Amino acid sequence: MDYLDDLILRSGTSAYCLFASSDDPDMRYLTHFVTNDPVPVIKKRGEKPIMILPIMEADRAERESIAQCITRQQAGYQEIIATEKDPFNITASLIERCSGGAVIVPPQFPLALARALEKKIPVLLDEHSTISQMRSQKTSDEISHISVVQNATEEAMEHGINLIRGSTIRNGLLWHGEKPLTSELIRYTIHSILLSRGCVAKDTIVSCGEETAMPHCTGEGQLKAHQPIVIDLFPKSETSGYHADMTRTVSKGEPSGRVCELYEAVRDAEILGESLISAGVSGAECYQKVRDYFDDQGFKTDTEGFIHSLGHGIGLEVHEKPSLSPAGEELKEGHVVTVEPGLYYRGVGGVRIENMGVVTRSGFERLTNFPVEMIF
Repeated sequence: MDYLDDLILRSGTSAYCLFASSDDPDMRYLTHFVTNDPVPVIKKRGEKPIMILPIMEADRAERESIAQCITRQQAGYQEIIATEKDPFNITASLIERCSGGAVIVPPQFPLALARALEKKIPVLLDEHSTISQMRSQKTSDEISHISVVQNATEEAMEHGINLIRGSTIRNGLLWHGEKPLTSELIRYTIHSILLSRGCVAKDTIVSCGEETAMPHCTGEGQLKAHQPIVIDLFPKSETSGYHADMTRTVSKGEPSGRVCELYEAVRDAEILGESLISAGVSGAECYQKVRDYFDDQGFKTDTEGFIHSLGHGIGLEVHEKPSLSPAGEELKEGHVVTVEPGLYYRGVGGVRIENMGVVTRSGFERLTNFPVEMIF
C-alpha cells in the first residue's frame, strides 16, 4: 500500500476513495472481498482500507476481507437519513465522515457521487490510475492464482481441440459422430470443463475460415475442413478472480498454402516475442521488433496483417497494464503478460498463437505449457 500512501501524501488529501462492487478490479485488489453491490472503500495513510457495508454483509466481510469493515450504522447512516433521502448524498455523507477530509478518487469513480461529494469535501482525480499500476506487478501468490486458471484453461483447450482432432470430414465440413461439429459445441465443451474447475468464461472465440480474419469474431455454425480454426479463451477463477488467456490456431486437414505461410510466420513471431521480453525492456520495443519481423517476411500491416498489439498484462482483468504495443511502457519483474502475434487477411483468414508468462530480470518465464500444433 506504500504507493497509495505516497499518493495521499503528495496530493494533500486525507484518503483514497473507491465506490464499487468487486467487479471493479481495484476494489477487489484492495479488499479481497466479493460483493455484487457497490460499497465505499476508504484508504488512509498507514492504515488498512475501511469498507462501509450493510449489516447483512458485515460478518462475511470480517471473515473474508483484508479490509477493516464497519457497518453503515457505525458510520452514521441512521443519523444521515433522518435529514437526507438522496442515495448519492447519503453515500457522500458516509464517505465524508469516514475520510476526515479531502479525498482522491480513481478515474472510474461514479460522476454523480463525485458531484455530491464535492459539495462536502474537495475531490481530486488520480489521473495515473495508481491502483492499476500496483496491480500490474504480481506477487508469488497472484502468480499462483493465475497458474491455477491457466491449468484449467489448458485442460479445456485440450478437450476442445480433441473434438476437432477426432472429427470426420464430409463434403468439406466437420462432423462429431452423426452431429455437425460447430463452434457452439466446442464452446459449450470448453465452458463445461472450465466450470468443473471453478472457472467461468464468456465471449470464448471459436472461429473458422474467413471469420478468423476478424480477430475477435466469436464464431458460429459448423466448422469447415482445411480451414484455420482460432480458439481463444480467457477464463476467470470464481474463487480468486484472476484470469488466464491462451489462443491456438488449428485445422482439420491441411489448409491452403497461404494459411500455412501465415502460421509459420506467426509461430516464429511468437518465439521471437518471448525472447525479447525481460525487465527493463519496453513493451513498445518488443512490439516494434515483431512488427519489423513480419514486414521483413513480406507481411505488411495497414488495414490487414498484424493489426493488434503483441500482448498485454493479465490479472484481475483480462487486459491490464502493461501493454506490448506502440505505446507500451517499461516491463518490470512480476508483470504477467501475454505474447500473441497474429496475421489477418480478408478472403484468406487469420492465425493467432498466444502464450502467457512472467517477466523476470533475465527473460520470460512461460506459464503456458500447451503444444503448438496446427494440422490434424
